[in-house]
Amino acid sequence: MKGLTDIDGILVGHASRRDSRTGCTVVLCESGAVGGIDIRGSATGSTEWQVLAPDHVTEKIHGVCLAGGSAFGLEAASGVRQYLARKGVGFATQAGVVPLVPGAILYDLTLAKRGAYPDRDLGEAAAKAATSGAVAEGNVGAGTGASVGKLFGMARAMKAGIGTATVELSGPYAGVKVSALAAVNAFGDVVDPATGRIVAGARAAAGSSEFADTAASLMRGAHRGGAALRAGENTTLAVVATNAGLSKVQATKLAQMANAGFARAVSPAWTMFDGDVTLALSLGTRECDLAALGAAGARALAEAIVRAARMAAAAGGLPGLGAGG
Repeated sequence: MKGLTDIDGILVGHASRRDSRTGCTVVLCESGAVGGIDIRGSATGSTEWQVLAPDHVTEKIHGVCLAGGSAFGLEAASGVRQYLARKGVGFATQAGVVPLVPGAILYDLTLAKRGAYPDRDLGEAAAKAATSGAVAEGNVGAGTGASVGKLFGMARAMKAGIGTATVELSGPYAGVKVSALAAVNAFGDVVDPATGRIVAGARAAAGSSEFADTAASLMRGAHRGGAALRAGENTTLAVVATNAGLSKVQATKLAQMANAGFARAVSPAWTMFDGDVTLALSLGTRECDLAALGAAGARALAEAIVRAARMAAAAGGLPGLGAGG
């Protein structure tokens, strides 16, 4: 499996400024994709999400831009629009095409070089790099400066990054696929749903390989004595795509159901300190029960989140589980 590009019509590209520890990831759907969105976090930074609303006049979008840099990184989506416009891809108007490219950002400023934000040039570079090949994971694109487990500060956090996974349905739905891509920069820990064990997260002490267990620590009131909780400095961004044909209402429901993957793989999920958002894309005409698609989406997203932790290499003074990146 290649990850999100297992869905025909999707291209994925990364652009990374490794020395600055920031970057962006672009998902292109040049033939157009029906989209939906579900926002569960409380500190989301985004642009053009309204085009995904079921009551919006446009039917399809042409790309998605995920970037680091906090609100500064929203500029990267403009580079993707410029790239697509030169190719003649976009919503047709009297004056020419207007590419519809929703964008979302995560806060990587604690690891990134000061002032080194993803910009139009980086967004365009990621779009140019987009291919239908296997999606690179770990310390790439929007995951270049991502981290997890920040209850006790960055000294006890761990590196995370980009992960992707695909679930293929069977029986009467054979050939239907749901894929997910996640840029994981969570306040909480990443947990393997198969074992219930923490994969990456807040450590018991700086330099320790033992996990503190963020959820358990919070329930003991661990942050009440000095550990600062910073709202808006964490976010996991996810894109879920399928080759089943969906309406905008159905794509929105797929995004909502796929969000169960957050609850399985991030502990705690959807806090006041995260800007978590999931976008769903439909490309294709295959028929499938929406509940089955949602179940597959949740599984794919949980796996993508776990892979984002397992594939991320050490960087910026944070330990990582991956061998490179």
